[in-house]
Amino acid sequence: MNISINLPDDVVHRMQSKWQDLSRCTLEALAIEAYRSGVITEAEVQRMLDLGSRWESDEFLKRANAYIDYSDAELEKRQFQ
Repeated sequence: MNISINLPDDVVHRMQSKWQDLSRCTLEALAIEAYRSGVITEAEVQRMLDLGSRWESDEFLKRANAYIDYSDAELEKRQFQ
């Protein structure tokens, strides 16, 4: 799916001076927020961003401080699956 957004030109220029590839930056931000919200899994982040391995996905999410807040019971359940 292709998604487009409209932004004012002056905003785009300032953003491009910070992040050259706005499409990639936007895709990464969407993946991070979807993961933090529990909408997608780490494996889906990997697929969305075309990352080469689970470890790359993990590193990407760690750099973004994107952690899912598990309760103790949920964490224990996941450890034994």
